[in-house]
Amino acid sequence: MTTTTRPAPPEVVSAGIARPMPVRDSLTMVRRNLKHIWRYPSMTIMLVGQPLLFLLLFVYVFGDTLGNGLPGRDGGRHTYLTYVTPAVLVMAVASIALGTAVSVAVDMTGGIIARFGTMAIARVSVLTGHVLGAMIQTALTVLVAVGVALALGFRSPAAATDWLAAAGVLVAFAFALTWLTVALGLVSKSVETASNLPIVLVFLPFLGSGFVPTDSMPGWLASFARNQPFTPVIESIRDLVSGTPHAHDIALALGWSAIIAAAGYAWARWLYGSRSAG
Repeated sequence: MTTTTRPAPPEVVSAGIARPMPVRDSLTMVRRNLKHIWRYPSMTIMLVGQPLLFLLLFVYVFGDTLGNGLPGRDGGRHTYLTYVTPAVLVMAVASIALGTAVSVAVDMTGGIIARFGTMAIARVSVLTGHVLGAMIQTALTVLVAVGVALALGFRSPAAATDWLAAAGVLVAFAFALTWLTVALGLVSKSVETASNLPIVLVFLPFLGSGFVPTDSMPGWLASFARNQPFTPVIESIRDLVSGTPHAHDIALALGWSAIIAAAGYAWARWLYGSRSAG
């Protein structure tokens, strides 16, 4: 008596094939990026240290003079510390975003993307992993910057709700800059290029209201400073941590964040699709 072996149904055959799962794959990529950060801390130390260096430099070298020049304030180093701390927090966000561009460029030029292409993973998870990993790194960096500012004597009369609102503005802006720098990392042909393209983001606070009021600038520069995206973000955080929030600045900050995030996301998705397909 002979027996015949029937072929397995298609659904059984396909059951053994791993299928992309966007959430699970994205979390895996987040763990991958966090492990890279932990194993190679030199980049993080440099990115965290840069805004803190500016904080110490401006407070202790220029703080007394610049604090005395702030209109409507008591003056002195402590006054300037209160004024400049929001700018340093925004610089910390921009610094980590710069590191994200480098991290993306390392992946794109190191051949790992081609390897990912042979695996059953969700395509979106690679970029999502970079973004979420950067957001976690940004949160830790901002906490370090706030801790240093408090150690230097920074104090805030703001209520807890104002601090939460300030955190929300920072998160929105960090998310926007992260997607923008992901796109800059994708468009870069080398890691060196990726480290240079976003550098302007770190210095835009200097060309805004981050370190001195825009009214003290020449007319042409003051016009640019008032209308570039970093100024409303810094001003909204400054107002919130001072306990005097202004809806206009907050609306501008969130509006700029939405525009940058949408443009950065669309650009990054298009670039990633083009480069990974090639």
